[in-house]
Amino acid sequence: MNKNRHVCIAALGMLVGAGVGFAQAQQPTMTFFVTSVGLGKGADLGGLEGADRHCKALAEAVGVKGKTWHAYLSTQGPNAVNARDRIGKGPWMNAKGVVVATDVQNLHGSNNLTKQTALTEKGEVVKGRGDTPNTHDILTGSKPDGTAFPPGKDETCGNWTKSGAGTAMLGHADRTGLDESAEAKSWNSSHDSRGPDGGCSQNDLKSTGGAGLLYCFAVN
Repeated sequence: MNKNRHVCIAALGMLVGAGVGFAQAQQPTMTFFVTSVGLGKGADLGGLEGADRHCKALAEAVGVKGKTWHAYLSTQGPNAVNARDRIGKGPWMNAKGVVVATDVQNLHGSNNLTKQTALTEKGEVVKGRGDTPNTHDILTGSKPDGTAFPPGKDETCGNWTKSGAGTAMLGHADRTGLDESAEAKSWNSSHDSRGPDGGCSQNDLKSTGGAGLLYCFAVN
């Protein structure tokens, strides 16, 4: 018994020494996360494909492999894409195994997305209003029901290819804003980006409380 106990303690010590925590041990079940970092080019994500690659890379970096990841993003214009149509059927769980939504309808209704559950792929809380720096603005380009905006006003920074002039619709990961309005509390459709460079640069996103972060969902 003592020998086995020492072996278990030694093994646990090796895991901790290697930087493997309890949250990471649960991460193979993860099917939803907020990216811990953006791509660094504001809303220029390289289109939907570039955004999806970013989701996949971050998931695989923490050991979650064999899943197809899509960013929760809509596009505009001909062949517009609805964010809600590209994320699978659910249910979706965060890095700690907590279900944030059971299906697409629940996700766009009475979901379980809060500051405490909208975690990064590392199982960390996204800094929100009152934190420094505030990075709660999440790129979505979507209406509250997860559908695309009509052609006209740019709400997707040129379908996620611009890092200068343009606009992107943002959601609040912590469901908190300047007031108690539905928009301020919206996880996916709170307000437009804006800033000194035109609305789509990294500086623009930072100016309103963002970092170019995305919601990522496993579609399988």
